[in-house]
Amino acid sequence: MLAELLAAWIGRQRWFGGKGRPIDELSIDSDVELTPGLRHLIVAVWQDGSRDRYQLLLGERTELPDRLTHALIATVDDTYLYDAAHDPDRTGWLLEGMAHDETRSGLRMRHVAGTEIDTTQRSLVLGAEQSNTSLVYGDAYICKLFRRLIPGVNPELEIITALAAGSAPHIAQPYGWIETDLDGTDTTLAFMQEFLSNANDGWDLALASVRDLYASMPEVTAADAGGDFAAESHRLGVATAQVHRDLAAAFPTDVVESHEIKRMAEAFRRRLGRAVAEVPELRHHVSTLEEAYHQVEQLTNEVFVQRVHGDYHLGQVMRTPTDWVVLDFEGEPGQPLAERRALSSPLRDVAGMLRSFDYAARHLLAGHPEAAELEPRAQEWADRNRHAFLDGYVEGGGEINRVDAALLRAFELAKAVYEVVYEARNRPTWLPIPLAAFRPRS
Repeated sequence: MLAELLAAWIGRQRWFGGKGRPIDELSIDSDVELTPGLRHLIVAVWQDGSRDRYQLLLGERTELPDRLTHALIATVDDTYLYDAAHDPDRTGWLLEGMAHDETRSGLRMRHVAGTEIDTTQRSLVLGAEQSNTSLVYGDAYICKLFRRLIPGVNPELEIITALAAGSAPHIAQPYGWIETDLDGTDTTLAFMQEFLSNANDGWDLALASVRDLYASMPEVTAADAGGDFAAESHRLGVATAQVHRDLAAAFPTDVVESHEIKRMAEAFRRRLGRAVAEVPELRHHVSTLEEAYHQVEQLTNEVFVQRVHGDYHLGQVMRTPTDWVVLDFEGEPGQPLAERRALSSPLRDVAGMLRSFDYAARHLLAGHPEAAELEPRAQEWADRNRHAFLDGYVEGGGEINRVDAALLRAFELAKAVYEVVYEARNRPTWLPIPLAAFRPRS
């Protein structure tokens, strides 16, 4: 009966990855009682012949406070079943378990050596996430529950703990994690870090700068507007180069030869073909893309590869009172774990941030009555901050020579092709944002 109730509920959750497709079957693979009124479940969901597994903190109460009605799953025999990740009266077990390195029915709760965890903090769920659920404990910790479970150590846990061991400056300090065995493999269920309570989100700061520019007189340039962001973009470039150096020191590195680079360009071209078939507006820019990919195919130099962030943009960085901090090293959640852990050129991260500057510049133009008039100002802001970021990256030790520039351009355009398809499917009014990437640049 519980499996049927969960099958009716899970498809409506923001973090469920199989939306829009019927659930053929849901089974409960693991059911562990943590404390009275709290169980940890791993459920298997079958759709179209494939299986995904998710974790759930299942709460049980005979009375449900109003603050938890949004988390209700079902009522069975006068007992309320609900998603207890939203219940601070129950989630203290996360802190307790990690603080004391508890092991319970296959769940292993661990703290990072040399740290202490304050178990008195109460939790609050952040509301912005899609694929995971993050609990903020007071102003001390943020604990990410990985809802969809993929066998293996999550790259975020792997990378952050390694960087912290090397005293890397641009990360939030790790405190603990929870793991279990899935298909015979150590699998990360949750990861807890320092909560940056006095920091500001990079995306929000960038948008504030763009708003200031749009609100200023037409003759005011991005450099002269009150909220000029270029100095921060430069600092972010320096920090990004430092993170790449720290990653290269903590993990193995390699080089790829020209034949492997050609295969990468061929993959870009195949994705372009699929994108053009789906989004006709892209046809006008095929020659620009083909030329960029051709330039990569002509490269004969070896290309350095290392562990990278993998999903780098302004929403993944926070500005503290002293510097920039980089978050969310798990890579693109929808990609296979092996791909997220694979070595790549650090220019892939650089390209992601460059695309993010373009999105910040044009985000406010979607549906704006004066979008055409503001477009040149958007381009000016994007160019100014892109150049500042690249200058900071080089100053911080990142390398962008002639060969690197061709590769960076290809990474950036390939990312824009992905964005074109995404926006066409989900936010058609935003389609001009990635399409602008194919225009000539200053």
